[in-house]
Amino acid sequence: MVPLLLVLLLALILFGAGFALKALWWIAVIVLVIWLIGFVARPKGSSGRWYRW
Repeated sequence: MVPLLLVLLLALILFGAGFALKALWWIAVIVLVIWLIGFVARPKGSSGRWYRW
């Protein structure tokens, strides 16, 4: 009974980690796209940086 519970717990942990990593990949892709759009669409008269910091 204990080995079965350990295997189920391991499967649950790995599933959760996989879901979290997939979500982080999507967030990274969205941030990259926003950064690229801001880099391409920056104002021409500024110092070259489109962000404030």
